[in-house]
Amino acid sequence: MRALVWTFLLFAGNLLAQPYPSRPVRVLVGFPPGGGTDIAARLLTPKLAEYLGQQFVVENRPGATTNIASDIVAKSVPDGYTLLFTTSALAINVSLYKNLSFDALRDFAPISVFAESPNLLVAHQSAGASVAELVARARAQPGALNYSSAGAGTTQHLAGEVFKVRSGTQILHVPYKGTAASLTAVITGEVQFSFANVPAILGHVKSGRIRALAVAGPRRSDLMPEVPTLKEAGVEGVEVPVWYALLAPAATPREIVNALGSATARAARSADTRQRLIEQDADPVGNSPEEFSKLLREEVAKYAEVVRVSGAKAD
Repeated sequence: MRALVWTFLLFAGNLLAQPYPSRPVRVLVGFPPGGGTDIAARLLTPKLAEYLGQQFVVENRPGATTNIASDIVAKSVPDGYTLLFTTSALAINVSLYKNLSFDALRDFAPISVFAESPNLLVAHQSAGASVAELVARARAQPGALNYSSAGAGTTQHLAGEVFKVRSGTQILHVPYKGTAASLTAVITGEVQFSFANVPAILGHVKSGRIRALAVAGPRRSDLMPEVPTLKEAGVEGVEVPVWYALLAPAATPREIVNALGSATARAARSADTRQRLIEQDADPVGNSPEEFSKLLREEVAKYAEVVRVSGAKAD
């Protein structure tokens, strides 16, 4: 019996002594493939594999505006082998949904923000050639214009709600399951306009399938410098960027969080990944776990105010 106990303790000790990671790591993304979040995740994970010596496998778990993926990770074993790659939706959903099964601030260990990207106002070719034309049409036909988003609680949804308030228009939100479906609705004319980040819309704009009207951010896009900001186009106060970040379950050992944070920061600053992010008009970030924790608290408070002022609903 004593020999059996010692064998078990030796086995357990060997497990604890294994360096992290010693097997493949799942990285859950709460959106379908093809959108900006999925693109960013697939830029980051090969670098994590390179630096940490194990596979980091992206697993798309779309649904409920990232809440399904967030719930899975929040309730996973906190051993560093199930991670969440998500967006500002994590901070938005705190105020938009009243009965979440997880707490964005309590149930996660923030690791690092990998990158940040602006949202652009894009429209169907028939919706108007400028923000002024779109607003004029929306004011002339209250309730007649629809805008799409990748789902309730996404930055695209909140950008649309803030745009509605700031432009003094009555527009209707139509949520879709992911960015690709949302943009397809704009291309086909099911809806008149949308907000989306640059990686997701760049090809559609260059091909002429949709028209980029304005940037919902403080600066113009380096990839489309001819597109004005919304402030320049006459609608102030609509600055809703999207960040892409990595998190773990709350009780994940600090040494694992720090190792992942260092690797994510290194990836964001690596010459090849940095160039690929810039080509997508995304700004590399790579902040520390402590910096990301502070940002997450600030974002939760900011979006609580946005939801209150705009009256945004989870549809």
